[in-house]
Amino acid sequence: SLQVFLTFLLVTGVHSNKEMAKKIKRPKFTVPQINCDVKAGKIINPEFIVKCPAGCQDPKYHVYGTDVYASYSSVCGAAVHSGVLDNSGGKILVRKVAGQSGYKGSYSNGVQSLSLPRWRESFIVLESKPKKGVTYPSALTYSSSKSPAAQAGETTKVYQRPPIPGTTAQPVTLMQLLAVTVAVATPTTLPRPSPSAASTTSIPRPQPVGHRSQEMDLWSTATYTSSQNRPGADPGIQRQDPSGAAFQKPVGADVSLGKLPTSPKVLLLFPGLVPKEELSTQSLEPVSLGDPNCKIDLSFLIDGSTSIGKRRFRIQKQLLADVAQALDIGPAGPLMGVVQYGDNPATHFNLKTHTNSRDLKKAIEKITQRGGLSNVGRAISFVTKNFFSKANGNRSGAPNVVVVMVDGWPTDKVEEASRLARESGINIFFITIEGAAENEKQYVVEPNFANKAVCRTNGFYSLHVQSWFGLHKTLQPLVKRVCDTDRLACSKTCLNSADIGFVIDGSSSVGTGNFRTVLQFVTNLTKEFEISDTDTRIGAVQYTYEQRLEFGFDKYSSKPDILNAIKRVGYWSGGTSTGAAINFALEQLFKKSKPNKRKLMILITDGRSYDDVRIPAMAAHLKGVITYAIGVAWAAQEELEVIATHPARDHSFFVDEFDNLYQYVPRIIQNICTEFNSQPRN
Repeated sequence: SLQVFLTFLLVTGVHSNKEMAKKIKRPKFTVPQINCDVKAGKIINPEFIVKCPAGCQDPKYHVYGTDVYASYSSVCGAAVHSGVLDNSGGKILVRKVAGQSGYKGSYSNGVQSLSLPRWRESFIVLESKPKKGVTYPSALTYSSSKSPAAQAGETTKVYQRPPIPGTTAQPVTLMQLLAVTVAVATPTTLPRPSPSAASTTSIPRPQPVGHRSQEMDLWSTATYTSSQNRPGADPGIQRQDPSGAAFQKPVGADVSLGKLPTSPKVLLLFPGLVPKEELSTQSLEPVSLGDPNCKIDLSFLIDGSTSIGKRRFRIQKQLLADVAQALDIGPAGPLMGVVQYGDNPATHFNLKTHTNSRDLKKAIEKITQRGGLSNVGRAISFVTKNFFSKANGNRSGAPNVVVVMVDGWPTDKVEEASRLARESGINIFFITIEGAAENEKQYVVEPNFANKAVCRTNGFYSLHVQSWFGLHKTLQPLVKRVCDTDRLACSKTCLNSADIGFVIDGSSSVGTGNFRTVLQFVTNLTKEFEISDTDTRIGAVQYTYEQRLEFGFDKYSSKPDILNAIKRVGYWSGGTSTGAAINFALEQLFKKSKPNKRKLMILITDGRSYDDVRIPAMAAHLKGVITYAIGVAWAAQEELEVIATHPARDHSFFVDEFDNLYQYVPRIIQNICTEFNSQPRN
């Protein structure tokens, strides 16, 4: 009976425990909410779920990187950029990862992220699908006592200090508690946090008294002097230096860095102070080097005419500020200057005045309207002559771009000024707002002015809006187009866009002295071009009965190297097989020409060829090689005309003496450029 009774009690107890377990509800997980401006680096937790509000697509919430973001980025802004959220907000999962050596900016989902050389910590954004078995925090741990979450109405983890008799207990956050430590360091300079210590993949723990703190990323330096004894102050904090000697802070003593013993050096950390790394991120926003995928030199010509009015002028400035933000201005990326026109143009700032988006936006805000007429043609001429110079920050490897903003129509002509700008390698874009009404067209000085001005008339370089209130719609297409450097056709000029192959007669009739004169002629022509592996390239072939490749297009990529190579060409001597030389040049030089390059062959000979030149010359023409034939002394005029590209009068030249070759350098260059600039602009 006793056994039966015990069994009854056991069963009853188990049943009661089960009933109690059913009644105990598991704590419901509450998703913390954060504001759009909260940066990932402020949050200590290595992985967490948060709820973002609507409106985080705003450009003022900076994002650095693509897919993997620097922890200095807005968490919610990065979520919109990555496509996990849209501008209406929602829940996301954030996971901290290691810092990167570089972060690449990009435009995605309405957010322009910026580039950054390096940062100590990164994060990725995922959809808010919790992992099984992983517990996510309902309250986030922040790296400073004044957490952004508190501003958003979220409660942070608070540590309650045991009350001291006669005092009021003051709550302190966990991070304040962790900061109450004194660290002893032997070097005379304060230690810098190591990269590994900067990681926040785990929550730091307080260190026992007498041990050096390992959480270097929490260190915060300060000078602290206590003029009054704080009620409830600790009677003393004892720390040990590496040798084992102890340093005792007496009760109520004044404490400052200046009053501490000189050896060992002492670093004091006090509650409530911002940790060192957080202090640096608050005071110094990382300055981007710019987006290297959009390395352009950009000039904005803004309309300051009286007719535009103050309100529309402010709208125009807002577009400039938005462009400055979206472009990610920096020395390794785009640079931007502003010229305002009215009666006369004036430069507000050039390419090197402001080298980051933040400073540029501040400068744009200070621009005031000049008034006057709308002399756009005069402004384009001004920019062509003055703006894109080395002194103003122009970079030889960056395309020159001008964006002209016009309210209504210009009060002067733009066609001729624009032609000279295009021939100088400037890509002209036009943004026109509120064109002339039917009854106003009689006042338009130059009808269809935009198509007469822009780099190409295919629509790529022109943007039009019916109203100033729609100007903001041009932002994204404009930024995308000016950064599409492969389509900036006017960057290519007659002097920087060709593969030029010199085919030089080295036959016995030339002679050593005259051969040196020919090489000087080749040198004089070469000096006129912009030489690099992406601009004009030079190659050379010498021929007699045989042919010799002196150097190919890819051999030298600078003008000094090319000029030295020309000087080193040795005179060969022999017969004159010009037809075979043309075939050789097509095979050994121009077959290796780049597809986007103009192919120019400049052939110099002093006599009639021993072989036929017609078939080789025709082959050159069919392959798109523009051939200039220069004959000296005994060269046959009719043979030069066969070799030269049509029309022969523009591509064949004859001089009676070698010493007169130099006179033809300007004419040949002019013909090359005239032909280049006469290409259709559609």
